[in-house]
Amino acid sequence: MQKRLPLTVIGGFLGAGKTTLLNHWLRHANGQRLAVLVNDFGALNIDAGLIKSSSGNTIALSNGCVCCQIGDDLSMALIEVLKNADTIDAVVVEASGVSDPGRIAQLGKAEPQLYLDGVVVLVNADTAAVQSQDPLLADTLARQLTRAGLVVINHCDQATPEQLTQVRAWVHRVAPEAPVFETRQGEVPLALLSGLALKAAHQAQPDHDHDHDHDHDHTHDNPAHGEQFETWSCHPEKVFSVPALQAWLKQAQPGLLRLKGFVRAQNKHGETAWHEIQWAGRTGSVHTTTAPATGAAVVAIGLRGQLPRARLVAFFEGTP
Repeated sequence: MQKRLPLTVIGGFLGAGKTTLLNHWLRHANGQRLAVLVNDFGALNIDAGLIKSSSGNTIALSNGCVCCQIGDDLSMALIEVLKNADTIDAVVVEASGVSDPGRIAQLGKAEPQLYLDGVVVLVNADTAAVQSQDPLLADTLARQLTRAGLVVINHCDQATPEQLTQVRAWVHRVAPEAPVFETRQGEVPLALLSGLALKAAHQAQPDHDHDHDHDHDHTHDNPAHGEQFETWSCHPEKVFSVPALQAWLKQAQPGLLRLKGFVRAQNKHGETAWHEIQWAGRTGSVHTTTAPATGAAVVAIGLRGQLPRARLVAFFEGTP
């Protein structure tokens, strides 16, 4: 079976903090080998201590990640990266400040070697509300926001209480179903950005699947993040139907930020196979995969006190 890599698209207007978030991700990759596609190495300003070597349009990092300059054609840059699919675990694309991240995300759906892991859109807490009123910028900002699987309101430490109230209202008005995370300096827990990171964070914890009061995601470099989130997990024994999985993932799941898992499922022809399921922000996917070493397992993350436990338990642990 051909290896499929998760694709994450990071979008947002100029100055929202996309590059800062990327550097944060690269510094805390925790074993993830990322192929990061950017428009400009200079803007990325990678920590010198991370750089192993550089050649032409590629910078190899000491943590196994690689950064590639997109150039004139994102599709060609992706093709080059995918030639070395065996050496990477995930692909991340930083969209330009005025581009539509949704269009880039379509590549993840069209390319057989990729699947869309998420669309993260950053918003500048102290300027977005004003910019959204500018006739020249309003459409671009709104279009970016409506594509988001996760909205990150960044630079919250630089915004006044009034500005935060305004930007929250604008985000809710334009993208009412999108989950929102507020932060500063692009500090976003990796488990919110990547299904791989969510899985790794959960596997690093003791096996206490239902001890939820203490089930934190340890990829957070900010201690306060552990108080903001909680995870839930289970090992489903039943065999699902693919249509049922797809239908559940298409429903709005308030409070659920990300979910990843491996389950046995039966397709419309009655054939049973292993399937990987993903949920990121507002969208989910189901695709066949090889048998996982861990067996059937599902892990989810949400804001503390808002994770829809009852719905998760009813669907994944309920009777067939």
